[in-house]
Amino acid sequence: MEKLKETISSPKARRYTYLLCGVFLLCLVIFRFSAIGAEKSLNVFNAARMAADVGAPVEIIEVSKTEDIIKEPIGIENNRAYVSAARVGKLHRGQKVGEGEIISVSSNIDLDTGMYVIKTRGVSDGLQYAEFIGTGYFVPAYAVNNNSVLVFEDGFAVSRDVIVIRQDSENAFILEGLNDGDKVILSKVNAGDKVQVKNN
Repeated sequence: MEKLKETISSPKARRYTYLLCGVFLLCLVIFRFSAIGAEKSLNVFNAARMAADVGAPVEIIEVSKTEDIIKEPIGIENNRAYVSAARVGKLHRGQKVGEGEIISVSSNIDLDTGMYVIKTRGVSDGLQYAEFIGTGYFVPAYAVNNNSVLVFEDGFAVSRDVIVIRQDSENAFILEGLNDGDKVILSKVNAGDKVQVKNN
């Protein structure tokens, strides 16, 4: 047993061990490069390599300033609704709600409920939507992240700060930060990624 320990701990045995490890690592590197070469020659699809070489495929929408509607949900009962301070600024007199309209928005909090009272005319009970019509850029709400969108520029995803005025479950109404013809990216990529536009 002692002789085996001496042999293993000898400088000659250590050199052989290092040599074997080096040869093993060299074989791994050669194998990996051979596998990459074989993959390329067989035209095997590799999504990560393709994204790095030509860019990840993304869906885009080309935006232009338009007039559209953002819908604010509002629960109506007997032509009356109660909304929080955070939402009262989104509602105003004359605003269309379903088949009717808002006739008044209280400027003071109702002491019984702690909410603002909205009075309507001709509106059915239940969940309705107050319509806000605006002129600007409308993009899917999921394309906006922390008041910025990703825009396709020269083959890359570029972050653009925007000012979102209103948003509903589907769309965000952007007043500033975009220009006519900008290509807003809808796919999940990061700022700075190389991208290519999908052919529809």
